[in-house]
Amino acid sequence: IPDGYPTYYSPQGRIEGPSVTKMRMEDTWWARCIKEINGNLLLNNSWSGSTIGYKGYCGDCSQTSSFICRYRTLKMQAFFERNNVDTILVFGGTNDSWVGATLGELKYSDCKEDELFQVLPAIFHFLSNLKIDLPKTEIIVIINSGIKKEIQDGLENVSKYFGLKYVRLENIDKECGHPTEKGMQQISEQVLEVLI
Repeated sequence: IPDGYPTYYSPQGRIEGPSVTKMRMEDTWWARCIKEINGNLLLNNSWSGSTIGYKGYCGDCSQTSSFICRYRTLKMQAFFERNNVDTILVFGGTNDSWVGATLGELKYSDCKEDELFQVLPAIFHFLSNLKIDLPKTEIIVIINSGIKKEIQDGLENVSKYFGLKYVRLENIDKECGHPTEKGMQQISEQVLEVLI
């Protein structure tokens, strides 16, 4: 995870808060997946509390934490030119649901910048840019359980539109909305069904 990016799970745990914050990296769903496929992690570009679109918990996150902004930053830094990225796992939409961002309408064409404050146009914009910019990279979309159905359906429909693999998570054990260690195992098992 890049320096300066807030994290929810901490190797040291937190003094206050849910027990899931005390989880080790090895317990996370993505670390389990990497170990299972003997993969090589290039980057975990996670930002705790981030949204795909521009509406975040503190308002406008278009130039800081949004998925779209962070992807544009990686492109600007030539990350994808310097690294052979064969697979990208996209796990987003949860905070877009929790922050109460306007849904907007799913349209399969380029969006204006001001439309990216709406969740569904932001989903299309983000995934379309990944697909166009990285045509040889396998993109797998992970759709969380317990979020707005419109966001789940939007992620699934855009994935189908671009021919991306996706997994719609089911029955994940959670605490305070976040996966427990058991939940992390469940996520990794469901993702691996698509990844392998």
